[in-house]
Amino acid sequence: MNAVGQRVRAKFVPPPRLRLSEWIEGNVHLPEGLSATPGPMRLWPWQREIADAISDPLIERVTLLKASRIGFTALTVGAIGAYVANEPASILVLLPTESDCRDFIVSDVEPTFASSSALRRALAADREEGMRDTLTSRRFAGGSLKVVAARAPRNLRRHTARILIVDEADACEIGAEGDPIRLAERRTLTFANRKIVIGSTPIFEEVSPVLKSYKASDGRVFEVPCPSCGAFTEIMWKDIVWPEGDPGNAAFQCPHCKALVDERMKASMVAAGQWRATRPEVQGHAGFRLNSLVSLLANASWAKLAQEFLAGKDDPAELQVFSNTILAQGWSSPTMVNESELMARAEPFDLNNIPAEVLVLTVGCDVQDDRIETSVVGWARDSTALVLGHFVIWGSFQDTSTWQEVDELLRTRWRHPFGGMLKVDAACVDASDGDHFESVLGFCVPRMNRRIFAIKNMYGARPAFQMAKGKSIANKLAIVGVDGLKNIIFDRLQRGRGIRFSRSLEPIYYEQLASERRVIRYSRGQPVRRFERTGRTRNEALDCCVYAFAARQAVSITFDRRESELKGRPIEVRSLASQLAHSGMGVGSQWAPDSLRR
Repeated sequence: MNAVGQRVRAKFVPPPRLRLSEWIEGNVHLPEGLSATPGPMRLWPWQREIADAISDPLIERVTLLKASRIGFTALTVGAIGAYVANEPASILVLLPTESDCRDFIVSDVEPTFASSSALRRALAADREEGMRDTLTSRRFAGGSLKVVAARAPRNLRRHTARILIVDEADACEIGAEGDPIRLAERRTLTFANRKIVIGSTPIFEEVSPVLKSYKASDGRVFEVPCPSCGAFTEIMWKDIVWPEGDPGNAAFQCPHCKALVDERMKASMVAAGQWRATRPEVQGHAGFRLNSLVSLLANASWAKLAQEFLAGKDDPAELQVFSNTILAQGWSSPTMVNESELMARAEPFDLNNIPAEVLVLTVGCDVQDDRIETSVVGWARDSTALVLGHFVIWGSFQDTSTWQEVDELLRTRWRHPFGGMLKVDAACVDASDGDHFESVLGFCVPRMNRRIFAIKNMYGARPAFQMAKGKSIANKLAIVGVDGLKNIIFDRLQRGRGIRFSRSLEPIYYEQLASERRVIRYSRGQPVRRFERTGRTRNEALDCCVYAFAARQAVSITFDRRESELKGRPIEVRSLASQLAHSGMGVGSQWAPDSLRR
């Protein structure tokens, strides 16, 4: 009887509590198409402590300051699966946009759960009338999973959650109701055993939510041992070196013994790596910082990353992407542009003397009550922008003659050094001002087949150029992400690369181009990067530049074909100057009156 009783009692003893890393590797399977190595999920060495921190009841918050290529999404799905299967609770996932939410469920959660026997039937189907599951809201025994977009924070009002997971926190915009991350955290206040996990690639250093959260944590860094001296160190970009002109032989140079470590040793170094808390006095908040230099994926080899760096180092936009997504570093840059330095960089080219590398032309138009200002920008293969001319067309925006002159400018073709003629490939005309809206739409809508777009400025994290949805005439607008484009322009200007200027531009052009500065302002208690005027100087030149950059996004071109066309049969078209002289009209060009002549 004792033996029988022991066997009976043994059946009621709960299984040993597994750490999250152990449970994931024992129960989560990755399907084909989701992973390059489908099958049982095997965590990378750096993932195990992150996973165990998520399941540690003594840790309330986990922050991951991450690069790309380190497997955070798969780890998140595994953590959700562990809660669903072992510790049912209300789970709230916050992502930047609605499309992110749908993609997370369809591309990550559903395939992983379907491939894992422990999770296959975990997310319930409909059970009761009036309590139906949706794509982003699922129920299971003892809990629920809701995936909410930061751009629709009103969805947060209806939910409370014990588990909050925020992915790509830096891309979550502050809206009319405030900071969505702060709003989501408030939905966990009723739970004494809540868990808050925040992960993100940083974007801008001054306003990054994930950097702020990491600074409040115990600040863990992943260190690996040097094969030569055994000293542990966090691999940083300054430690990756290569022979001049040979990034394919990039190696790690130990900062302690200066030994060069070949890529072949990285796997064993990472396997022996360990996390070290730089602020161990902080309790209850585990923070992890991880860049792509420890990734064991083939496309994250030191040689590949060195080649990526060299390919983008002269383009501030590409360099920012590298800094954010590879090095897990926030991007920071000076706040102002020096107009004198810009003017000193002017070169002897204009629309009468177009450089051979210019293969695309775009135009940005800023509409004022008594004039329409326009900038013509040329584009090279490497995305360098060349400001070829800036013109002021005087006249009321309500006068047909004013718009006729704008149309003549946009129809003009200019002689290219290859022999052919260059025309305007796309133009953006600002319709943001309510008084100008109807006039701009009336001009642009009939010309959309020529890629002449009426645009509306939008601030915050927006695409550079995106057509509005809908069939009404008011939706024949293109939405322009002004802040993002100004950041690109400012970064190029401050680094002296990526934008070149015609010597025909007058001093006032540079004054207006440098008329704004980047500042940090607080919106609903959270820091936000904004652009503000530095004084009373007008900013039409900057606006025109922004709109010309936006117009470039609307142009899809094969450069080889364009170059071949320009070297082929030239199209004889009269210049704008001769056309206007013939018609009796004139162009009020404040800064380059002769630049429209052939």
